[in-house]
Amino acid sequence: MSDDAKDAGLAALISGIFARSASPVAAPPAPEMPSTLQREPAVAAAPPAKPLVPLSPGGPDEIRARLPAVAIADLVLGELRKMDGFPKSGVSITVYGSRPWNAMIRFAPFSTTSQDAARLRHAVPDIVFRLRGYVELEN
Repeated sequence: MSDDAKDAGLAALISGIFARSASPVAAPPAPEMPSTLQREPAVAAAPPAKPLVPLSPGGPDEIRARLPAVAIADLVLGELRKMDGFPKSGVSITVYGSRPWNAMIRFAPFSTTSQDAARLRHAVPDIVFRLRGYVELEN
């Protein structure tokens, strides 16, 4: 598989993850009732045993994708690249831990300013927190 195909796949995965977390889940429209049923008295139905929609990302009802550390690092790096002031080179992400996994950002000397580096360091925990709900570190 070429690097361009991998990059396109990772970009699609990132977009899908963050698009779901940014927009609230819309309920499907209610089906129209026939006029004969609208006149009958309403009877309370028993609630479903299992919720139809997962209560939260990464909850017990949702199966998370299992990815190696390198793939997760690429996801984090892809999100950081969207920020203003991201350096063209000299940045590396290391994913470590197990449950929960975490990420560390490192900068090569003279790759960025200290203000941009501090801003990017503060963004990493938020990105990691959101990704943990969708991605699990493969052992």
